Amino acid sequence: MSTNLEEKRLIKPKKVEEKKAEEKSRFNILTIKQFAGDVKNEFDKVAWPDKKHTFGSTIVVVILVMIISFYLGGVDLLLGKLISFILR
Repeated sequence: MSTNLEEKRLIKPKKVEEKKAEEKSRFNILTIKQFAGDVKNEFDKVAWPDKKHTFGSTIVVVILVMIISFYLGGVDLLLGKLISFILR
């Protein structure tokens, strides 16, 4: 009977130490599974745009990027020529 009590006493602190080690570690398998489940639930709540809206938005972004790049390229060219004229 006393060996049973001693075994329980020896095993119990070990389990408590393991739990404390798991609590300290943020990257245990249970928290990763819970996080993945939470992410999946949040993705289900997202209202995703349809293909037509996504394509239209992409075209707008590409056109705006081209316009801004031409504008900045022109300003860079003009300022470069102005600076070279001033330095001569």
